[in-house]
Amino acid sequence: MSCKRAHWSLLHALIIVSLGAAGAPAQSDTNDPHVAYSYPAGCEQGASIQVVIGGQYLENVNGVHIAGDGVEAEVVGWYRPMSRGMYTNLRMRLNDTREALIEEGKQPSQVEVAIAAGVTAEQIKEMEVFLKRDRDPRRQPNEQLEEELTLNLTVARDAEPGKREFRLLTDRSMSNPIWIHVGTYPEFRETEPEDGEPDEIEGELPVLVNGQIMPGDVDRFTFHATEGTRLVINAGARAVTPFLADAVPGWFQAVLTLFDSDGNVVARADSFQFHQDPVILFEAPRDDRYTVAIRDSLFRGREDFVYRMTIGETPFITSYFPLGARIGSDVTVELEGWNLSRRSVELRTPSGRRYRPVHWVSLPQEVGPALRFPLQVDRLTEAFDQEPNDDRSSAQVVDAHQVINGRIDHPGDMDVFRIETSGPLVLEVQARRHGSPLDSMLTLVDDEGNEVAFNDDHVDRSQALSTHHADSHLTAVIPSGVPHYLFLTDAQNNGGTDFVYRLYLRAREPDYELRVVPSTIIASAGATVPVTVFALRKDGFEGDIGLNLVDAADGFELHGGLIPGDAESMQMTLKLPETSGDGPLTLAMEGQARGPRSAQPLVRPAIPAENMMQAFIWHHLVPVDDWNIIVNSRKAVQSPFETANFDKPQQVPLGGRLLVPARLLDSNVPPKELRVELIEPPAGTSAEIVTDDMERFAVQITTDPEGSPGGWRGNLLLRAYRETLPAPTESDPAPTPVRTDYGLLPAFPVEIGTRKTNRTIMAD
Repeated sequence: MSCKRAHWSLLHALIIVSLGAAGAPAQSDTNDPHVAYSYPAGCEQGASIQVVIGGQYLENVNGVHIAGDGVEAEVVGWYRPMSRGMYTNLRMRLNDTREALIEEGKQPSQVEVAIAAGVTAEQIKEMEVFLKRDRDPRRQPNEQLEEELTLNLTVARDAEPGKREFRLLTDRSMSNPIWIHVGTYPEFRETEPEDGEPDEIEGELPVLVNGQIMPGDVDRFTFHATEGTRLVINAGARAVTPFLADAVPGWFQAVLTLFDSDGNVVARADSFQFHQDPVILFEAPRDDRYTVAIRDSLFRGREDFVYRMTIGETPFITSYFPLGARIGSDVTVELEGWNLSRRSVELRTPSGRRYRPVHWVSLPQEVGPALRFPLQVDRLTEAFDQEPNDDRSSAQVVDAHQVINGRIDHPGDMDVFRIETSGPLVLEVQARRHGSPLDSMLTLVDDEGNEVAFNDDHVDRSQALSTHHADSHLTAVIPSGVPHYLFLTDAQNNGGTDFVYRLYLRAREPDYELRVVPSTIIASAGATVPVTVFALRKDGFEGDIGLNLVDAADGFELHGGLIPGDAESMQMTLKLPETSGDGPLTLAMEGQARGPRSAQPLVRPAIPAENMMQAFIWHHLVPVDDWNIIVNSRKAVQSPFETANFDKPQQVPLGGRLLVPARLLDSNVPPKELRVELIEPPAGTSAEIVTDDMERFAVQITTDPEGSPGGWRGNLLLRAYRETLPAPTESDPAPTPVRTDYGLLPAFPVEIGTRKTNRTIMAD
C-alpha cells in the first residue's frame, strides 16, 4: 500500500475508479415469518394429518420447505386471535349501541345489540376467546406465538424416519427453521378431557403421544401393560425445540411420573443421565393399567411446550463402547440398553475420501426403526485402558500419540496412565459431548506426585446443544527423562459401565471450525447484505482465515472475506445477483488458513447456523442443513455512488485519515447531499463523505489517536444515504431533513496503524 501525504487539496487529484457495485438495502424487513412451534411436531410414515404452526407474520405464507424426500405440506388456513385494541373497540361499539337502543325505550337482547352494532357472530366468538385467554392468570401472552397457520402434512410410507428441517415461505422471504419428525409408531394426540381423567390409549403398544403443556398442565395417559413388559417411556421435549429464548432454563424441562392402577408411583424421571429429556425404564411387575403423567418441572407452559413421547417395549440404547475407532479399522461396538435385539455390531470404519470425523452407524432392530448412533473416527492409534490401573504403582503406560478408550467402572474409580514421552502434549477427554454421563477431571503430576496441570471442564463452542461442558482438556510440556502420571476421575465420584470416555494424548493441532449466520438470507435482487462468520479456534490456532464462496452462481460476491488471527468472528457483506431466482438457492462457503506445521492449507467448510438464544442471555450457534438464499423480484434501490473495492486491508493512520475514492453514478444527485454512517465500528472511528469545489468526492475514514484501537484489523460496514432539506414553507419554516437510504456498501477491510500521526493518506 502506498502511504502518500495528503491534505484537502488532494481531492483535486483524486483518481476516480470504476469498480464494484453500489450498495443496496440489506436484509428484508423484520416482518419475515417467524416459526415458534409445530403441533404436532411430526407424523407417522404413510399418514396425513393437520398440523398447526405457531408464530408471527404468517399471513402471507404460501409455501413450505422441508428437507429430504417423502414429506409434503399444503397451507390451508391462517388465524390470528383478536388483539386487546380490537376487543376494546368492539366492546365500546356494543355498549354505545345498547345504550342508544335503551334510550329509544327498547330492551334489546345481545343478538339484537350485535346486529344493530354491525358486529358479526364470528367477532362475538373471538371476543369470548380473548376474554377467556385474558382472564387466565397462568397465561403469559407472547406475540411471537399468537398467529396460527394450519397445514396438511403428508408423509410417504417409505419416507426416511427422523427429523427434517422445516421452513415457511412467502413470495419474498423464508422463516427460521424448526424440525418436523417422521415417526414409525402409531401416533396418538392428547384430547385434554374436561373431566380431568387421563386420556385412554387403547390397542397395542408401542405408540407415540403428541401433546402440548399449557400453564399448570399435567397431561395423563393410561395404557395396559402385561407382566414382564420392559417399558421405555421417552419424552421428546427439548429434542423437539432445543432452545426457548424467553424461558428459564431455556427449554421445556419435562418431568415424567408413572403410576399403577392403585395410584402408587412406580417410576419417576426428570432427565436421562445428563440429557434434559426424561426417560423411564420400567419392567412391569404384573398385568395392570398404568398411567404416565407429563408436566413441566416448574409447572410452566404455553403453546410451544410441545412433546412427542413414545410408550412401549421399544429399543433404547443407554450406552455403547467404544465411542470411536481409527479410520479404516475393524471394530466391535458393544451396546447397553433395553429391548435390544443386538448387543454388539462389527463394522469397518470408512477411510480415504469417505472419511468423516463422525460416522453414523445404523443398527436394524426386530421391532421399530433401526437404531442410529455416532461413532467418532480419528487418525490416531487406538488402545483400551487396562485394569487395574487405579494408582501410580499400577499405572498403564501409554504413548503420546494415541486415543485410549476406557470406562470409570464404579463410583470412586480412577484410571491412571504413565506418560514417558517428552515435549508439548494435549490431553483431552471426550465423553459428555458423546452422551456419556462422565463428568471428567484430569490431573497431571510429576514423578514425585507434584501437580503439574489440572482441568475439570472445558468449553467446546462447536457443541451448540450442550449447556454443561463437562469434558476436560489441558496442555503441558513433559520434560525429557521424567515420567508423568495422568489421573482421570469423575468429578462427582460416580461411575459405572456407561461412564465411557475417549482420552486423547496428542501433539497440539491448531485448527478451526467455521459457522456462518444468518442461515437464511432474504433480500432484493442486487442487494448487499451483512453476514457474520464465527471462527471456533482450537489448540491455540491464531492464523488469519480467508473466506470464499464455493461454486457460487453468477452474481454472488463476498466482500471482506478475512477473519484476522486475533478475531473470533467477523462481519462481512454478500452481494446478491441483479436478477431473482426460482425459489430458495443454496450457497456454500469455505475457509482457508495456513497450517502452523504443514505446507498444505487448512480448508474448512463454513457451516450455516442459527444464532439461538437461551434463557434471555446465552447464544448458541446451532448448525442447520443448508445456507439458504432467497433473491426476490423486487429490485434493490440503486445507490447513486460507488467506492473502490479492495481485497487487502487498507491502512488507516492512528489519529489520521484515509481517503477512499468514490464515483458518482447519478449526475442528478449532488455529492454534498450524500452521507455514510458506520455500523458498529471500532472505538474512535468515524466516516463521512468529503467533497471539493468541483464536487469530486471521497469517503473519509478518521481515527482518534487516543480512543481508536491501534493495530485493529477488520471490516468497516458503511450504510449509504442521501439527506435533502425541503424548502421552508409558511406552515413549516424549519423542515426536517429527508433521508433516502441506499443500504450497505461492500465491506471495506482496514487496519488501524499503531503509531500516532495526523497524516491523511489515499487508499491504494
